[in-house]
Order: sequence, then C-alpha cells, then structure tokens
Amino acid sequence: MTRRIVDAEWEVLPPEEKTSRTKIEPLFKWIALLMDDLLRLPGTNFRFGLDPLLGLLPGIGDTSSALVSALALIHAARLGVPRILLARMSLNILINEVIGIMPILGDAFSFWFKSNVRNYDLLKNHVSRPGLSKRGDWIFVVAVLAILLFVVVIGIAVSFWILREAVSFFGLK
Repeated sequence: MTRRIVDAEWEVLPPEEKTSRTKIEPLFKWIALLMDDLLRLPGTNFRFGLDPLLGLLPGIGDTSSALVSALALIHAARLGVPRILLARMSLNILINEVIGIMPILGDAFSFWFKSNVRNYDLLKNHVSRPGLSKRGDWIFVVAVLAILLFVVVIGIAVSFWILREAVSFFGLK
C-alpha cells in the first residue's frame, strides 16, 4: 500500500498575497544572502557578501551590485509590489550606490548598510502585514529624497569649485 504525504500550509494569507510571496520572497532572500550575508568573518557574527567585495573593483563594482538589485526590483514591480515599497527599496539601492562610489568610505559603508538585506526585510514586513502605504512611508521617502537632493547639489557645487581651483592653479584662464 502506497502512502501519500501531504504538506500542510499553515499560513493564512489571501490567495493573491500567497502567490506573490512565493514568487518574490525567495528571489529577494537569495539576493540578500548572496550579496550581503554569504560569508562570516571568522570569530565574529559579522556577515558580508559579494556587494562590498565587488565595490572594491573601481568603476564597475558598485554599478554591477546595483544592477543585480535593480533587476530584482524590476521583477517585483512586474508582480505588483506596491509603488511605495518599490520606492523605499529603490532608495536603499540608491543610497548604497551613491555612497559606495566613494573610495574606501563607500566600501566600508557597503559592509555595514546591506541594502539587499534591508529590501528583503521590507518585503517580508509587507507580506506579513499587507495594506496600503502609511503616512510614515511617504514621510520617509520624501525625507530621503530631500537629503539625496541636498547631497547631489553639494557634490556638484564642490566639483565645480575643485574644477575652478584646478584651472586657476594651472593658469589655464
């Protein structure tokens, strides 16, 4: 006599949430593991992945890490993840990319920030308690965008100042 074992699903989620979760969550979990938590520093609980290691490659490292994260975001958008959640996840990737570009400081930041783990946590929280975006979500997004705009404007101003000083130093005026 052959016995069939049936797996029981103990979670109580609406069917569409269950479908989205089965498609998206494993991808984000795998990317978070690979990019941010793959290796453990011996003798500690500190974990890191390929993201900060790729960041050590000048020019292409941070961009390739951001590309991997962005591809997962595109997949999430195709499966209907709410825009506010996509915005918060995009900001994590953008922050990691913008700061990661800076030599040494950016690499150290990538070891700590772990944008993919943060995005996986955001997705898990959304799936565990789905609902509309809250006012705090929008305040967070607007605040981060304002800070990023400020940083970009300051960066451009400093770049122009350095360029002007270099031109005057070499007497090219």
